[in-house]
Amino acid sequence: MSAVATGRTALDGRTVLVVGGSSGIGAEVARRAAAAGAHLVVTGRDEAKLAAAAARIGTERTAAFDAHDEDALRGFFTDVGAVDHVVSMIGDSMSGGFIDTTPETMRHVVESKFLTNWTIARLAAPLVRAGGSVVFTSGTGGRPHDTSASTVANLGLGALVQGLAVELGPAVRVNAVAPTFMDTPFWSGLPRAQFEQIRAGFVTKVPLGRLGTVEEVAEAYLYLMTATFVTGQVLAVDGGVSVTA
Repeated sequence: MSAVATGRTALDGRTVLVVGGSSGIGAEVARRAAAAGAHLVVTGRDEAKLAAAAARIGTERTAAFDAHDEDALRGFFTDVGAVDHVVSMIGDSMSGGFIDTTPETMRHVVESKFLTNWTIARLAAPLVRAGGSVVFTSGTGGRPHDTSASTVANLGLGALVQGLAVELGPAVRVNAVAPTFMDTPFWSGLPRAQFEQIRAGFVTKVPLGRLGTVEEVAEAYLYLMTATFVTGQVLAVDGGVSVTA
């Protein structure tokens, strides 16, 4: 009998780990996975935010630590046990061209978005059950001359996805979602007036003429978790901005 006939979903009874799922897109991915019947493990840096998200989602398995801390990350994966799907929301993003970007910023972004996810992949790979997946978070919408560090890190992440898809296949699929600039807590450090100024200019470049929503982007992660013949791909969810000049 099919899953549709029994009312089950592809995530029913599966264990989904969301690294960085205490707010924004990560929290929505966790909420949707839980609604589809998955068992959730959610991590985040802020213990209070993580506890509040867990209460909303309805998961009791959480771990508060900074995923950029390799020792903490290694300790977490030592204890977490087997999972079916891993979603990583980890990866800072910075603006600035190659000349203006400081070495500290370049190293930080590459460390955050590429090297930290590489570490997550190495630690998670032995734990992901056959038929499972790993989904990273890339990005789109910037250009090398104004988002140099993020562009380099995203290119590295794309190479990581392609390589891991071969190395971990056929048992485990590996993909990434590439959102673009949108109204999420990720940008909460910007003054609201500055955010609105950036938003107004940005939407003129988006073929769909607006910013995406958390719900629209989160749906892409659920798709990649359950699309059993998709691997090695970076799925842009950006309203078409990546195809504009």
